[in-house]
Amino acid sequence: MKMSKLVSAKDMLAKAAAGKYAVAQININNLEWTKAAVITANELRSPIILGVSEGAGKYMTGFKTVAAMTSTMLEELGITVPVALHLDHGTYEGAKKCIESGFSSVMFDGSHYPIDENVEKTKELVAICNAKGLSIEAEVGSIGGEEDGVIGAGECADPDECKRIADLGVTMLAAGIGNIHGAYPADWKGLSFETLAAVKEKVGNMPLVLHGGTGIPDEMIKHAISLGVAKINVNTECQWAFQKATRAYIEAGKDLEGKGFDPRKLLAPGYEAIKATVKEKLEMFGSVGKA
Repeated sequence: MKMSKLVSAKDMLAKAAAGKYAVAQININNLEWTKAAVITANELRSPIILGVSEGAGKYMTGFKTVAAMTSTMLEELGITVPVALHLDHGTYEGAKKCIESGFSSVMFDGSHYPIDENVEKTKELVAICNAKGLSIEAEVGSIGGEEDGVIGAGECADPDECKRIADLGVTMLAAGIGNIHGAYPADWKGLSFETLAAVKEKVGNMPLVLHGGTGIPDEMIKHAISLGVAKINVNTECQWAFQKATRAYIEAGKDLEGKGFDPRKLLAPGYEAIKATVKEKLEMFGSVGKA
């Protein structure tokens, strides 16, 4: 089936939840990141979600630029698997901008607001997204670590508050279960599967989202998927892979050989490293061949 255009994440996540696998959200930072993610997903016949933080969107000169680049890239490359372009940890204002800019999915992170305010703002955005056929993610409980200047302690979500948000008709729900953005500390206690099971009991078939996918042991990932997680976010691991490959290329003096300084050659090892990381995640999450 020829797609070559951005789609809502709703169908891919419903299928993932029913099939007990997870769709990867790979955060993008530039053209290389985007190209590596969509080509790898297409090669493996896997659906994929491209995550864009507000900081990354600003870095790429704005949400309209990101949407235009991604949409055109899918067409030029002839991508035929489902690809969603998703705002990651968006503010209320950021979510509205992405909706206007051509994103096919948004996340409104109202977890730092009192629950009533989180509900009120999420409800308004759900109505807008439903009218436009977009998917929407909400959050209850904080994700530990730092992302775009937002620092969370990693508090576990209240299952009753999760139900209030889920009942608004969001497409997917991120519930804090002790997960952390970035590297996990040596004294990390692990994911709270007790919290995850309690949330699942309250929200039924709602696809759940696991943020901070870098560094969580494989067995924990698989157990989380068995308990209803249908979307897992990966960002830091791709950054590490890119950095390691680029450093090795430069330290080996490859940039000084011939035209090794050409950006297309200089960035190629990092690009291939991202592809390898994305492939590893798609295989682990079980989404290969599901497109």
